[in-house]
Amino acid sequence: MASSSSSSSSLNFTVRRCEPELVPPAIPTPHEVKLLSDIDDQDGLRFHIPLIQIYRKHASTAEKDPVQVIRQALSQTLVFYYPFAGRLREGPHRKLMVDCNGEGVMFIEADADVTLDEFGDSLHPPFPCFHELLYHVPVSQQVTNIPLLLVQVTRLRCGGFILAFSFNHTMCDGTGFSQFVNTWAEIARGATKPSNPPVWRRELLMARDPPRITCNHREYEHVPDTVKGTVASNDHDMVLRSFFFGPSQIAALRGLIPPHLHHCSTFDLITACFWRCRTKALQIEAEEDVRMMVIVNARAKFNPPLPVGYYGNAFAYPAAVTTAGKLRENPFGYAVNLINKVKGEVTEEYMHSVADLMVSKGRCLFTTTRSFIVSDLRRFSLREIDFGWGNALYGGVAKAGAGAFPAVIFLMSHENANGEEGALIPIWLPAKAMEKFEHELYDMLRK
Repeated sequence: MASSSSSSSSLNFTVRRCEPELVPPAIPTPHEVKLLSDIDDQDGLRFHIPLIQIYRKHASTAEKDPVQVIRQALSQTLVFYYPFAGRLREGPHRKLMVDCNGEGVMFIEADADVTLDEFGDSLHPPFPCFHELLYHVPVSQQVTNIPLLLVQVTRLRCGGFILAFSFNHTMCDGTGFSQFVNTWAEIARGATKPSNPPVWRRELLMARDPPRITCNHREYEHVPDTVKGTVASNDHDMVLRSFFFGPSQIAALRGLIPPHLHHCSTFDLITACFWRCRTKALQIEAEEDVRMMVIVNARAKFNPPLPVGYYGNAFAYPAAVTTAGKLRENPFGYAVNLINKVKGEVTEEYMHSVADLMVSKGRCLFTTTRSFIVSDLRRFSLREIDFGWGNALYGGVAKAGAGAFPAVIFLMSHENANGEEGALIPIWLPAKAMEKFEHELYDMLRK
């Protein structure tokens, strides 16, 4: 079930990079300043999130160079998504806006002396030599005045290639970025315009005047830090591992919950399982509060719903809160029920209340102390993004974590080495805690 120690983990290879270049929109685009929404520019989204797509050589595209195809399609895509070619600026009260100046996104062409076969049976985080496959954005770096999208296309010796990119999260969420990448892939395959045109409309998620916080937002509570239970990103012994949950693992978890919870989703089960095992592994004191923040897409919660092409951030992360002792000692169904219930808190009013809170409290960061965040990327079908070389062998995030906060996990659709479909979840933990986490996880699944 753990897919962390593939034969690729010790793989070393050399990547030859060309000088970075800026790719602007293919034709001149409007030069204007666009405000981000008050959901977009919160502190917790001011970072770059890295993703990776891995493609095999394809007979029908043998004469095509993936670097040229992808760079040209990117330039054409930026005509429609021209704010991505601009730069963030910060105004009064930390308000972020996009200077749509057409400067362009950063693009790097590269070649690696490695074949896909050398990566082994399973492609998943941690990726060997990942720092060579994508330009690194330092965590502490300002988000203003730098490219909003970084792209590297690395040709492999076997004719396959790796497309790695990172985007500034203030510009869009998973739904929005998936929309952008799908347009990019459509244009690479010959389309002349997006099948789903982008919609800016960030005013739909601006704070009200005057702002009024009407909901309880435990995800933004100020919690004093304690020695135990906080995983800092500067822990030098942090380990990244990926875990695969297929039908048998999900069946095992479902067997641990009472009948009245059988309506719960696979997401609820995996999230509750990771929360419980991680809390045990970190040995958090029994009386301390622990939080699981669940990312909920709010597009359909609005009346009328947000426009189909809206690509800004339109999610909240309500927090399920309990004590470490209760999470550990209660039956598994206790955690599953907390996760299932908290997702229902997000409404149109809740989103307006978050926007108002951002303006009232200086665009504050979410609670990081003894917190854990989960995001489900499975519905975006990232493996099915086709630039002309068919489906990706792997498509999804390059690692766990968000900026300087490592306690974020992503669920991605994945096919394991045995051809089983399921969910892949990478997670960061200190080395000793990772051992305990694996032990707790296996123990649950054996039951």
